[in-house]
Amino acid sequence: MTQASDTKYAERTIRAFFDEAPIGIAVTASDGSWQVNPLLSAMLGFSVEELGAISSFALTHPEDLAATHDATRRLLARECTTCVLERRLRAKDGNYMWFLVTETLLQDPGGTEQFTTYFLDIAEQKKRDAALRGSEERYRRLFEAAQDGVLILDAETGRVVDSNPFMSKLTGYARDELMGAHLWELGPFTDVADSKAAFAKLQAQDYVRYEDLPLRARDGREVAVEFISNVYLVGGSRVIQCNVRDVTLRKRAEEKLRMRERAIEAVSQGIVITDAEPDYPIVYASPGFCRLTGYEREEILGRNCKFLQGASTEKEPVALLRRAIREGKPCSVELLNFRKDGTPFWNSLAISPIKDAAGRVTSFVGVQTDVTARRRVESQLFQAQKMEAVGRLAGGIAHDFNNVLSVILCYAEMIGADLQLDEPLRAEVEEIRTAALRATELTRHLLAFSRQQVLETKVLSLNRILGKMEKMLGRLLGADIDVTMLPASGLGNIRVDPGQMEQVIMNLAINARDAMPQGGKLTIETTNVHLDEDYAGGHHDVKPGAYVMLAVSDSGVGMDKETLARIFEPFFTTKEAGKGTGLGLATVFGIVKQSGGHIFVYSEPEKGSTFKIYFPIVQSAVDPEPAPLSELEREEGVGTILLVEDEDQVRILARTILRSEGYVVLDAPNGGEALLICEQHGGNIDLLLTDVVLPRMSGRVLAERLAPLRPNMKVLYMSGYTDDAILQHGILDSGLAFLQKPFTPTTMVRKVREALRAGSGVSLPTRSPLPGSG
Repeated sequence: MTQASDTKYAERTIRAFFDEAPIGIAVTASDGSWQVNPLLSAMLGFSVEELGAISSFALTHPEDLAATHDATRRLLARECTTCVLERRLRAKDGNYMWFLVTETLLQDPGGTEQFTTYFLDIAEQKKRDAALRGSEERYRRLFEAAQDGVLILDAETGRVVDSNPFMSKLTGYARDELMGAHLWELGPFTDVADSKAAFAKLQAQDYVRYEDLPLRARDGREVAVEFISNVYLVGGSRVIQCNVRDVTLRKRAEEKLRMRERAIEAVSQGIVITDAEPDYPIVYASPGFCRLTGYEREEILGRNCKFLQGASTEKEPVALLRRAIREGKPCSVELLNFRKDGTPFWNSLAISPIKDAAGRVTSFVGVQTDVTARRRVESQLFQAQKMEAVGRLAGGIAHDFNNVLSVILCYAEMIGADLQLDEPLRAEVEEIRTAALRATELTRHLLAFSRQQVLETKVLSLNRILGKMEKMLGRLLGADIDVTMLPASGLGNIRVDPGQMEQVIMNLAINARDAMPQGGKLTIETTNVHLDEDYAGGHHDVKPGAYVMLAVSDSGVGMDKETLARIFEPFFTTKEAGKGTGLGLATVFGIVKQSGGHIFVYSEPEKGSTFKIYFPIVQSAVDPEPAPLSELEREEGVGTILLVEDEDQVRILARTILRSEGYVVLDAPNGGEALLICEQHGGNIDLLLTDVVLPRMSGRVLAERLAPLRPNMKVLYMSGYTDDAILQHGILDSGLAFLQKPFTPTTMVRKVREALRAGSGVSLPTRSPLPGSG
């Protein structure tokens, strides 16, 4: 083959490669002119002729022109023989296409410098690279912004190859302090036992989780973390990603939740949650509810709360509760409920609806409180208030009646004294006097019940009083009543009126006898007791402390609840008409209360009754027995008496009696006139005889006002009931002269003579409070 033939063959071969190459090819000049193969023209959407008429620089993206010119320069300067760069060319539709461009300097035999340029379409690769960069960017942002600490470890060595900012915030260690170190060498993990063994576990498993790992920060804080590791491949190499989550707040929240659960378990109230419908089944019951009702939780869940009700549960509060539930409103009621063992208890139930975000009622929560003790105390208080009201009424009646009785008794005695023993009228007058004395006894009962009688108290031993009364009680009760005395040794002393204490024992004994018409057993017992806070909490008028208890028990017919509720009311009696006044137990109640004591009764039908009385123990020694009073000899009254009494009949009667005995009597209806008389009277006034209760000025205040004017004047008080002007809770102050209404001429004259003979004047001793009165 000739040389010319070889040349033509070579040219045809190059042309065939140029035209049929699977990539874009162009022969370009330094000024941008070029000749392109069909594939490049097809990729750009131009014809070969159209591209031949356009400079390659005109189609190059402006941002890529600098790099293109620089590649040309380097090739021309022989700095390199080939340049590779990425370059964007504008297609005919106006969009730019990415190409990987490889340019090689082509030495033209004619001396022209040209380049062979290969264009490889890398659009898909660019998309993949962009997606990869986006993914890496998103991952990096997540990595950087994560609120968990993240460590990336080399799975083979255990060294840290990456760490996010939150890891530094969590531990206090900078990123460069963490990078390159082994996991077990890091400050936060140096306190973790067997950390190398733990890393071996990370290497061996694809997933490891520690729920409560103690991590120590740089400043010494101990942080509770959740540690989770995952093993995965990166570029063919295994890496371990460790997520370290701060669970301190969660642990605190969990502890608070556990604390609330413990609080709910400890609270005495019962808490239940029910579904709204149907039939409102219980879905939660607290331990307090189980304790309150006696049911196990399994016995409660799924049931309606009405299973606690019984036949005696009042219908009105139940209806109120059901209406509130239907209307989705809160409600509070008190119901009589029954425990599993059948015992009743008063249940204060407060319910509230639970609503969702749309305002629909989804559940109800109920809080149940046992208020049985409170209801019992309220019942006691109501009974006490009722008795107090009745007592005030009875006392007021008795007080007014005593003045009338004083007049009747005195005139009856005065008339009787002027009549001969055989005169028929004397017997009639004696009947009047006897009837008045019976009425006096009734007023004393009423005053005792209303706690408005005057008590002359002494410190004494209750055992001594019972010892004196034992034989008398045996005769009073009869042979068919077996009386047993059980006095306690070392019994404490109490402060009471001896006569009234005997009256209490006598009335209780008679009450017991009436409860045992066929005979029976009566037991009277004394003992020292201590009433604690719990006992006082269940009885509204009791204060904790040391007491002497008197218990009177019988084996009689007993009483039902309705009778027990009324036994201390005056004139209430279960006896048939004409047998008893109904004042015996009322008198006992009044005397005990006025003495600072408490009385409680236990009784059931056909099981007898026990009356328990508690008197506060006093530390004083027993008062000596008084010497018997000698009869005052009959003598002419000597001296001047200032008589102050607002009841005209009583004043006139007293003035008549005293003048008949020889006394000079100055009388006044009130304190103001008494002061005026005392100022105007020029002679001595030996005795002030005054009623305690006077209009506008009490008898005691009057005596105190007169004391500077008449320092040697004695004082004798009179009254039919208690008044704090001279008495403390009905207890007569020691040293005070006192005339109890109603009186007779004999008792009044005796008291006047005793007062005039006494050495004390109007000075009044300091009153001491009643023991146990607070």
